[in-house]
Order: sequence, then C-alpha cells, then structure tokens
Amino acid sequence: MIPGATFLYQENIESLNFLGILGLSRKPTIEVKRYETMSMHSEIFEQPDRLENLLVSQAELVKKISSEINTRDIQYAFIAARGTSDNAARYANYLWGAHNSLPVALATPSLFSYYKQPPRLSNALVVGISQSGRSPDIVSVLQEGKRQGNLTLAITNDPESPLAQASDLVFDIRTGEELAVAATKTYTAELLAIAMLSTALNGDPELKSNLSMLPDWVRLSLELDEDIKRAAERYCFIQNCAVVGRGFNYASAFEWALKLKELTYVKAEPYSSADFLHGPVAMVAQGFPVFTILSKGKVYQSMLDLLNRLKSELSAELVVISNSDEALSLAHTSFRISAEIPEWLSPLVNIVPAQLFSYHLAHVKGYDPESPRSISKITETL
Repeated sequence: MIPGATFLYQENIESLNFLGILGLSRKPTIEVKRYETMSMHSEIFEQPDRLENLLVSQAELVKKISSEINTRDIQYAFIAARGTSDNAARYANYLWGAHNSLPVALATPSLFSYYKQPPRLSNALVVGISQSGRSPDIVSVLQEGKRQGNLTLAITNDPESPLAQASDLVFDIRTGEELAVAATKTYTAELLAIAMLSTALNGDPELKSNLSMLPDWVRLSLELDEDIKRAAERYCFIQNCAVVGRGFNYASAFEWALKLKELTYVKAEPYSSADFLHGPVAMVAQGFPVFTILSKGKVYQSMLDLLNRLKSELSAELVVISNSDEALSLAHTSFRISAEIPEWLSPLVNIVPAQLFSYHLAHVKGYDPESPRSISKITETL
C-alpha cells in the first residue's frame, strides 16, 4: 500500500483503475434522481428554491435593517455563533470587511455565560447567528450587547426563538423546518442573509444583480449529484484529510470539514492555504487527501500555487471544487461550478458539491447520514 494513502481500497488497490478519475465531460442529467425518504438529500435539493424565496420575501426587511444600521454610529460587528453558524460568521468576517469596510470580531460566548466577564462593547452591531435561536450562550451575548446600548441583530430560522426575542432586529431566513441533523439549507440561507445585508449596505447595483443569479448557479451545481455519488466510492477508506480554502472560501473549508466529521467521522482538519503552509503541510505524504475549494478571484493564484506544490512535490491526492480549468486539471477528483460566479458569492455555490460529497461518502462508508452518532439537531450550549 502506498504510504499515507488512507483513501485506497485496502483489499485491492487495482480497483482504483476502474473507479478512476471521474471527469465532468459527460453531460449531466437535469432531473437527478432524489432520495425522497432521505431528508438531508432532499433538503440539499431544496436550496435553490429556498434561496430564491429568501431573496424575494426578505427584500424589504433587509432594506429596513440596513437603514436602521445606517442611523447608528456602527464601528464594527461583533458576531456570536456556534457550529455551522460559526462558519457563516467566518463568511461575514470577509464579506462585511471587503464590501462594507466593517471590521468583524467573533465573540467568545463563555466570557458572557460562564465567566460573567464580557468585554466592553461600544458602537457595535452585535449579531447572533443560530438556526434554532435556542443556544443560551449565544443569547447571552446579545442580551449583554443590548444592555451595553448596542444595536442587536438575530439571524435565525425561528423568529419566535429566545435569540430573536433578545434582539432589536430579526432576519428570518425562512427555510422551513430542517429535519436533517447536519445543517445544509439553513447554512446557505444564513450566508445569503449576510450577503443580502452586505449588498443593501453597499448599494452597488451590480452586487444586487449578482445576487439574483445565485439560485440558478446553485441549481447547476446540483446537476453534479450523480458524478459526486460515483466519485465518493474512491474514498471509502479515507480516515484523515486536510480541507483548504482561503478568503471568502475560508468559511467553506471549515464547513466542508465539519460535514465530513459529522457524517463520515473522517478526521478532517480545515485550514487557510496560508496557515497550511505554516506547519500543517508537513503531514502531507504521497497519497494524503487534501480537499480544496477555490474560485477565480483575489486569492486564486496563491491557492493555485499550493495545489501545484501539493501535486508536483508531495504527490497529494487532490479533490478540487472550482470554476477554474487550470485548478481542476490538477485534481484526482474534480467538481466544476459555473465560471460566472463572482468570488464573493462562490461560498454559497461551492459548498453544495461539498454537502453532496459528504452525504454520499457517508453511504459509501456504511453510515446513515440522517442519524449521525453522538449529535442532535439542536445543541443548547451554555
């Protein structure tokens, strides 16, 4: 067996010859077969419609929220979140900084809940992101933010939740009930809420036009489902991997790694490409799986340089989600998204193949993605 190649079928390495490297030259079937009894799979497929509905139904709300923010002397955003919602906060860190010149600080909720020693907050937009809105530690951050005289905003799927009740402003992401334990549609809806608010605050009509195209770009990514299902077979015995992204897709790396941990129990460690080079790259040996998400944009060349090194110098096993032919050509397994997607919106599209890959890999490994072990839908941390 090749050293470090934990992804290989241990019984028969030659089986890779026919599992192969699945290119995407075959024209995908538009009507992809769905597993109607599997809530996670069907909820992944709900995402284009949910995003489209959110763009229409909350257009006036986001104007009101942005107007209220503009009436305040907001100097920075202070965001509290856990789990998948924490990855949405990472997206806000980049997007609100890049498009709105708004510094973002990620809260340490235990300072508010256990230590009872919250930092001083002034002229902040204090934001809580939670699909359930029921985590006491996240609620405590907004309660304290309001007590200190700051504007508070809840981004949640439950407008009647404790988080919503503790907030001045509520952005209801309106995804309907999410039955699957692992979040999919609530994650992309949280990202869209962040993007809609950013676009409203920015006022650039081109950004708004980009947003209107998003549901169709997500629909195109769903056409990869059957290809992804077959590709997942190659990684039946994977035990460890690194997941790498940078810039806007730093959040995507964390979310893909989380889905792999939740559903397949793979030890998936997320990194920015810059951090990866500051030590963790040393763990890469021949055949070591490195999952990467990159789109054309500001950080593209740095990511491409890393891929070239991983392939040519370290012989890593590369799984790549991208809209770049050059990047995809370096991969053992590749998933192509639309070349038209601007970098700032790519996390909402790139994550869909990652969700599908994690779902199908769970089945390949013999696990039930509907009932991942040791976790429940709602985690109420203190």
